[in-house]
Amino acid sequence: MSSLRSDYLVIGGGLVGLATALKLQRRFPRAVVTVLEKEAAVGQHQSTHNSGVLHCGLYYKPGSLKARLAVAGIREMTEFCREQGIAHEICGKVVVAADAAGVARLEELERRGIQNGLTGLHRLTGDELREREPHVAGVAGLHVPQEGIVDYQAVCEALVRLIVAGGGQVHTGAQVLGLKRTNPGWAVCSRVGDFAAGFLVNCAGLHCDRICRMAGEEPTVRIIPFRGEYFKIRAERQELVRHLIYPVPDPVFPFLGVHFTRLIHGGIECGPNAVLAFAREGYSLTQVNLRDLAGTLSYPGLWKFLRRYPSMAFGELAQSLSRAHFCAALQKLVPEIRPGDLAPGGAGVRAQAMTSTGELVQDFHLLPSRDALHVLNAPSPAATASLAIGEHIAAQIER
Repeated sequence: MSSLRSDYLVIGGGLVGLATALKLQRRFPRAVVTVLEKEAAVGQHQSTHNSGVLHCGLYYKPGSLKARLAVAGIREMTEFCREQGIAHEICGKVVVAADAAGVARLEELERRGIQNGLTGLHRLTGDELREREPHVAGVAGLHVPQEGIVDYQAVCEALVRLIVAGGGQVHTGAQVLGLKRTNPGWAVCSRVGDFAAGFLVNCAGLHCDRICRMAGEEPTVRIIPFRGEYFKIRAERQELVRHLIYPVPDPVFPFLGVHFTRLIHGGIECGPNAVLAFAREGYSLTQVNLRDLAGTLSYPGLWKFLRRYPSMAFGELAQSLSRAHFCAALQKLVPEIRPGDLAPGGAGVRAQAMTSTGELVQDFHLLPSRDALHVLNAPSPAATASLAIGEHIAAQIER
């Protein structure tokens, strides 16, 4: 049987893969663009297993790819949602400083946000903070008006419609089984058939390092899966939270910490923690994939990371095992919250790139090679920034 021919073949039908396919289609209107997604539907992992927040670029190092693409990305994503009739809301958020040390970090956060191009940031006194969020504990806050919430599943579906309408193809159930260089381009073997492609874009998320190796490259990072678990606040206690409530990040720890998020279709979610997942798609403590777990535990970078952050690792695990411990972390922001106010929520798995020295890769990380480009680190805010990331990738490929 002959192979289906594409000019550009994207592996991974999450937000970044779909947005990249659409941007390639628009930049090269005569090209045939194909997306291969291994699941039965698009957007089944990081794209929709998240808090549904539109991140505006507050936290990221000025000048970094994350900062540039988050700021551009939220504008483009918001406009995309307006054009496509997708549910979204720019509701704003407050970042809360619990003590004097937090106030100093809050000031630095504000400076960083201004450097990244955010507008309308407003420092809040303790009293002003409680006017916005009466149940919050904190000595100061920062109001970030550009932050929002969105239905990312609807974004995925809209991207598919546009790709197909433009003459592209999106194949689901199409796990990639093999990659072979041809001259020029690639021969791709998948569960739905064989494909020939001139250029390969690896947006495989939780499996991107494996696809990279399958393509003959040796990535300098490994994907370490961290599960983030959420609770929902019971309906009768949702008056405790009005907007999005976030802590000031602790520079000692590599993760943001638990926060409160309004959901676009109603309800309030709190979390996530960050615990090592025993499978790359391990959405619960009991989901174990021996191949994934062996790859994680045999990686020297993981043990160096755990030695660097032992208290964080044990603290996050305690939150995973005990609702009381999880609630105690939430009470630092909203003291009135009680374990009985929490109902089980969802979970997501973050595809976090880590180096062999135990460093988490903080910025988006792209690896170009001959006739291919590999996206090897695209955690939050990649969902928000997906259209901007796709544009960046398409521009790199054109160059």
